[in-house]
Amino acid sequence: MEKIYAASFSEFIKPNLEKDAELFIQEEEELQEPETFEGMLDPPRSPKELKPLPSGLKYVFLNNDKESPIIISDQLSQEESLPLLAVLEKHRSAFGYSLKDLKGISPALCTHRIPIHSEATPSRKPQLRLNNTMRDVVKKEVLKLLHAGIIYLVPHSDWVSPVQVVPKKGAMTVVKNENNELILQRTFTGWRMCIDYRKVNKATKKDHFPLPFIDEMLERLANHSFFCFLDGYSGYHQILVHPDDQSKTIFTCPYGTYAYRRMSFGLCNAPASFQRCIMSIFSDMIEVIMGLFIDDFSIYGKTFDDCLRNLDKVLQRCEEKHLVLNWENVISWLEKA
Repeated sequence: MEKIYAASFSEFIKPNLEKDAELFIQEEEELQEPETFEGMLDPPRSPKELKPLPSGLKYVFLNNDKESPIIISDQLSQEESLPLLAVLEKHRSAFGYSLKDLKGISPALCTHRIPIHSEATPSRKPQLRLNNTMRDVVKKEVLKLLHAGIIYLVPHSDWVSPVQVVPKKGAMTVVKNENNELILQRTFTGWRMCIDYRKVNKATKKDHFPLPFIDEMLERLANHSFFCFLDGYSGYHQILVHPDDQSKTIFTCPYGTYAYRRMSFGLCNAPASFQRCIMSIFSDMIEVIMGLFIDDFSIYGKTFDDCLRNLDKVLQRCEEKHLVLNWENVISWLEKA
């Protein structure tokens, strides 16, 4: 399996890509123009918001630090929770609490390409009109990405995509309609900035790297008794876009025109690039001690100790490859009934 992944992956990288990417980022930082709107001072890190948890889960704090919460099962005994906490504290750097914690996976390991069909014509779409609420959402998101070094200001490009703001979808609920009938309706929890990459995606050569079948993953999980589930922290933003292709990620908004250094949501080949990268990182562990679907990881074992050792191996690999996990969706330790 490892040889197969390495062979398919080698076609997508260049030997000196890491050096070239570092030089490119350094040049961009030196040439970057001053931003054109207020609020560029680096904001202080906001305290963690501990949301109510469903039954069966609880918060614990790594090294008794209130800024380092983790979610585990509340059904674990003290003899089980203490060694689990010891493993989590040992690999504290594997967990991310803000975009600034994203170190970035080495471009020598994986990078995102955007190959364009030779007959495609570049598209420069103008910005869309946004109301005041949507403008505030865009401003906060752009500032957050700028502070984290994920985007940078650019003056011009052949490819420009507009920003749009869409509602965040919440859970389903039952409400009454105008006829006093009970119907299902999805709640909305806020607004989300997204980029309309339809023109770029239409011109992009598609990457057909396969995604795993979820039913097969569930069958493998069914043979084990203990599970641990991990989730990448803004997983796409941890993979560098190749310097030659960053100009194709440019978006326009009321506050300027920006390009992505890291992979953006909405690009058609992003799931394939991320799946290929993750399979390269965990090639010797997949279907042995873990399963993965894009940025969702499941670790398993026949006994608690087996699962704990497997978790230790996975977290160690995450630290080695600078893959950062989301603290809010990190640990849910379950025992099969």
